[in-house]
This record gives sequence, structure tokens and C-alpha cells, in this order.
Amino acid sequence: MNDYLLSVIFGIVEGLTEFLPVSSTAHLRISEALLHVDLKDGYWKMYTIVIQLGAVLCLPVYFRSRIAKFLSTFPKGERGDRTILTHPVSLTMIAFVVTAIPAFLLSKVIGKNLESLYVMGAALLIGGVAMWVIDAMFGEHARTLAAEPLAIGATTAAAGARVLPYEGPPIPTNKTERVEDMTLLQAIWIGAVQVLSAVFPGTSRSMSTIAAGQTAGMTRAAALEFSFFLSLPTMAAATVYDFYKTVIKHKGEGGQTLPPVTLDTHRWIVLAIGFVVSFFVALLVVHWFMAWVRRRGFTPFAIYRIIAGVGVLAWAWSLHH
Repeated sequence: MNDYLLSVIFGIVEGLTEFLPVSSTAHLRISEALLHVDLKDGYWKMYTIVIQLGAVLCLPVYFRSRIAKFLSTFPKGERGDRTILTHPVSLTMIAFVVTAIPAFLLSKVIGKNLESLYVMGAALLIGGVAMWVIDAMFGEHARTLAAEPLAIGATTAAAGARVLPYEGPPIPTNKTERVEDMTLLQAIWIGAVQVLSAVFPGTSRSMSTIAAGQTAGMTRAAALEFSFFLSLPTMAAATVYDFYKTVIKHKGEGGQTLPPVTLDTHRWIVLAIGFVVSFFVALLVVHWFMAWVRRRGFTPFAIYRIIAGVGVLAWAWSLHH
């Protein structure tokens, strides 16, 4: 396949899956295997790092006003009720450290798991089931008619007529609805659960942080937004580490030596295409996903993960039999 077309495909896959709870790592690995890309080639190793960076850089663009507000109100917060340990910036960095230390210590295990389709398939499947159960138990559900006021002009269900949906102000809940109201324990818990996504490729960093946030008493939207903020230092550190290991030290995930990366005009263009495509696709996905989550749940993504996980496990089994 033409390298330029290949780059467009990989850029779309990375942009679509980096922030959706379906695992970009698993989808890129599967795409590379299906399209017969040599995973021992140092250039393609570097390529995946570059397009991942393109996707991550859409976040400071999309959340630029929120990030600017957080930085300008540090450490007391917008309402003056935060401290140096409970400000959103601090909570993001604390969650990052909680994830980064175990992930670094387990880097050899992570490298081995990245080569296993069985691990990715199982992580997709188990993560999908977990996401479905957690969203059903802890997500905000459509309010029942008994729990909400009837709209003006609505007739009773006993009369056999339809009941109009409630369109009044939001009904207060006891959930954490804003990142600004998060606690230190919530951040630590989310960071700890995110380790799973590092150790078991296919788990999805987004899925693990969203599910952790929901179990810690956060709304879907708040958990998702914190997941995006946490991905900034997490993915930036992972990108720098992967670039150093792959391009500077010439080491693959399994510790094998990679040939030095050589770049010519053709390869620079391929890199640029993947970077730009992943950036703009990820930007559209983040905008769409934020709106989707506020209106609906994560069930469709859980179902997709389960189907994809079963498919990957079947594929892995067929390759070895």
C-alpha cells in the first residue's frame, strides 16, 4: 500500500481511538498487523509516537480557556476554596505521579504485553464488561417519571396520554459534577486505576480513568474531562520516554536493538501527514465525545469493546492453530 495512504489510515485510527474508551494502542497494533507494517522497523516505531503526539496536542487547543483559568487561579482556585493539594492542576499532577511510578517500574512487563494479541483481546473484552457494569451502577440514568416533575401541560399516564419530558433546571445530585470540586482521594484513585491501562494494552487509558472517576462519585462529564486533563502529562511523558528509547537508544518493547532511523523527504512527508490527520481527527472526536457523554452513557463503547475483544482473541487463536 502507498505510504501516504497508509499514513492517512493510521492517523485516522489514532485520532479516532486516542480519547475514546476503546484503546488506541490495541487499534494501532491491530491495524499495523493487518496492513503488514514491520513492527521491528525503527521508523514505524517513531511514526506511532509522532502521530500519538499529534492527537494529544489537540487537548491544549480544545481546552485552552479551561487550562488558562486553572493556571491563573492556582493555588486557591476560582472560588478561593482550593489548596495547593486540591487545586485541579495539583490533582492532575498527583494522579500522574501515582500512575507514572508503577508504570516505569513495570516497563519490562508492559513491553512483553504490547507484543501479545491475547493480552490486548482479553483487556478489550474484560474492560468492556467492566465499563458496562460500572456505567450501569454509577452512571447518571434517565430520571424516572416518579422522580421528576411533570412538564406543564402534560397529562397523566393513567389517562393513556403521553408525558412530556422534564425541561426544568438540572436536579441536584450528590456527585462531583466539576473538576474544580474533586478531592485528593479521587485523584489518587484515578491515577492508581490508570496503571492498568499501562500494564495491559487494550485496557484503554480513557476507559480506566473514566470508570475510576465514576466509582469515586464523579459524573460522566467530570470524569471524562479529568481524563482529558490527566492525559496531557501522562501522554507527554510517555511520548518523550518512547522517543528516547526508540530513536535515541534504538530499543524496541522487547529490548531488541532497532536499526538507526534515517529520514528522507518521503519519510518526513509521511510523518507530517500522520501528525496532521491525527491532530484534526482527535480534535473532532474530543468535541463530539464531550457532547455525547453529557447526553448519553458509555454502553455503546462497552459493547464495541466486547465485540472487538472477542474478535481479537479469535484472531490470535487462529494464528497459533
